[in-house]
Amino acid sequence: MTKTIRDLILEYFQKHPNQELEHGPVVDWVTKQWLQDPKHHTPPRDPWRAIRALHQEGILIKIKKGVYQYDPNAVVQRELDDFTPEQKEQIFLRDDYRCVICGRGRQDGVEIHADHIKPKDKGGKATIENGQTLCAEHNLKKKNYRQTETGKRMFIRLYELAKVQQDESLMKFCAEILEVFEKHDMNGHIVWKR
Repeated sequence: MTKTIRDLILEYFQKHPNQELEHGPVVDWVTKQWLQDPKHHTPPRDPWRAIRALHQEGILIKIKKGVYQYDPNAVVQRELDDFTPEQKEQIFLRDDYRCVICGRGRQDGVEIHADHIKPKDKGGKATIENGQTLCAEHNLKKKNYRQTETGKRMFIRLYELAKVQQDESLMKFCAEILEVFEKHDMNGHIVWKR
């Protein structure tokens, strides 16, 4: 029986339990195994997506960007629950039917979404407290960044805009916040160029 990409990735991680593994070598190994099967003539497409899916299901632990770990004692299948229609309505009502980032909403002809503040794949629950209203654009941009990553990126963009507009006050405000990120070594992979 032919193994799937998912099967091969899981096999690799299970052979290396409790090790912090970069996705590059995992993808290389999976590709090599895949191509050894006479049924396959081309490399697999996007094995890294299967790694991410295993993380989202609670099977792999994300250590940092591109680094995952399999801990057989901590495998948890997470139920990825969505907001009910009633919860969505409560979140929208609380946020005045406006995106909490840009302030645009239905009255502006903009589609709004009920978004998990702490993402579902990181253990975020479908509760009113964990919900926020985002416009389609900002919900798309957020992707699955941790909130601190989203925040740092937002303040970098705001700093750059203030720099272009020569708004010294806003530049100073953003710089102070970004310096706190640096002070606490938060999201160092997101580079702020002063």
